[in-house]
Amino acid sequence: MEHTDPTGHPRPLLRRPWTSLDGPWGFAADPDLAGTVGAVSFDRTIEVPYAPETPASGVHWTGPLHRAWYRRRLPGRAGDRRTVLHLGAVDRVCDVWVGGAHVAHHEGGYTPFAVDVTDALGDDGADLVVRADDDPRDLAAPRGKQDWRDEPHAIWYPRTTGIWRTAWLEQVAARRIADVQWRGDPHTLRVDVRVELAVPVSGARLHLRLRAGDRLLVDDVVRVDGAVVERTVQVGDGGVDDREGLLWHPGPDPVLLDAELALVADDGEVLDEVASYTALRSVAVGDGRLLVNDRPVPLRLVLDQGYWPGTGATPPDVAALRRDLELTRALGFTGARKHQKTEDPRYLALADRMGLLVWAEMPSAYRPGPTASARLLREWTEVVVAHRGHPSVVTWVPLNESWGVQEAVVDGRQRGLVRAMAATADALDGTRPVSANDGWETLGGDVLGVHDYEQDPAVLGARYASAESLERVARGRRPDGRLADLDRAGVAGRAVVLSEFGGVALRGPADEGWGYADATSPEDLLARYRAQWAAVHDSSALAGACWTQLTDTHQEVNGLLTADREPKADLDALRRATLGEG
Repeated sequence: MEHTDPTGHPRPLLRRPWTSLDGPWGFAADPDLAGTVGAVSFDRTIEVPYAPETPASGVHWTGPLHRAWYRRRLPGRAGDRRTVLHLGAVDRVCDVWVGGAHVAHHEGGYTPFAVDVTDALGDDGADLVVRADDDPRDLAAPRGKQDWRDEPHAIWYPRTTGIWRTAWLEQVAARRIADVQWRGDPHTLRVDVRVELAVPVSGARLHLRLRAGDRLLVDDVVRVDGAVVERTVQVGDGGVDDREGLLWHPGPDPVLLDAELALVADDGEVLDEVASYTALRSVAVGDGRLLVNDRPVPLRLVLDQGYWPGTGATPPDVAALRRDLELTRALGFTGARKHQKTEDPRYLALADRMGLLVWAEMPSAYRPGPTASARLLREWTEVVVAHRGHPSVVTWVPLNESWGVQEAVVDGRQRGLVRAMAATADALDGTRPVSANDGWETLGGDVLGVHDYEQDPAVLGARYASAESLERVARGRRPDGRLADLDRAGVAGRAVVLSEFGGVALRGPADEGWGYADATSPEDLLARYRAQWAAVHDSSALAGACWTQLTDTHQEVNGLLTADREPKADLDALRRATLGEG
């Protein structure tokens, strides 16, 4: 089959030829919820996939929106092929009509969904209408960094309404591969694959090929009888070279296993072909460290909000994603904690190929209760399913700083939500550690994430210097009075990560934002950065740390880079400080 670039495809882990629907669509703002399908006046044009609040959309909506309508023309039927519409993310409650027929409903602003629209298409095509409902005041909705006030305040940013990730089409067979799940074992050099088909199939075979570069590792054929095919294949020769040379690892040149799958009828007809990839790698916590393939990996992470000037939460293009990862590496970081948003799958595909580590986080809700809990559990399930195939993702973060579980200390239901979200990640994946409530008031999990914006390097260093001091942190109360761990179980075999620290601002002449501390010059910023990282590097017990943050983001001007991705101090000097080289 024709190979497509994984880092350019909107679904890198299951690739076929595709058609982008990004570009100009008809648009109607409906802040009063007055419109009905078939009676909406599309009096504006919007540039998809940019949210209407962004300048790049061409709409640049200000204030509450509540509801947005979109319209564009879809092509006609493609013979006996099925037409599948994919929407990468629509914030927050989405309904879809094709040719006047309602074809889909999806709730959740941070996850992709797809629908077969073939039966609603005519030979000459049909109008596609998308409605997005997003109550800007709804604090029980997973909203991440989207502000509920009219203007951004504190650590919250402008809202993201409607379509904000690529929309696209596939022309596919009725009998086709619907999903592929991989699990590679670096100890046995075996790969488990589970292939789900769109419909039950018999009288066919599944062909599987795995390659590492130009080397063909697996050429396997299995009979198909049903809607699921499961297979375990041996990779490599089992010798010492393959036990090292075929593993994915952090750092330059990680090994990915490129996959080709073909569903072939007994008469030789190729029903479907897809490209994918996987990796041989394990992630665990042991001896207080994050272990990749049983070896300790330094966690030098950077908090990454994933916003851009002009385009908001949507990257301007794939090159912008690549640039952020290149800068992450150039600054000496081993990876990023993506904060309060899910990132574009192409970002994860790039991280997979660059050997960078990613902490994947669920955007928070802010009003506790059964509505928020149900929404979080439902959407978190979709986030885990969407992310679990990427080897770069090494930690799950279902909740942050007790946002949405503010009374977990006294409310058993909120403690139950923390445990349930951690358990969901384990149940659906089970191959990565979890930081169950990152920052404070943790419950269980393999990682104890601690947030500490202490600016005195001497105090910071003493607080995290040794196993004994970490035990005091884990069992005690923070300076603000919060418990680090609601179970007060101590470190208890977990890896302790200083998962937010720093936050030093260096304002430009026109900046009116804030940071957790202020530097007076690039030299002062570098000195503060060097001293705080030195305190972390002096610790004999921390598994790692995460600096706040990569870029200035709206009113938060505590980035190492400006919002336009320009370094605020000498890039190489910052890198050496991150690495602990002075």
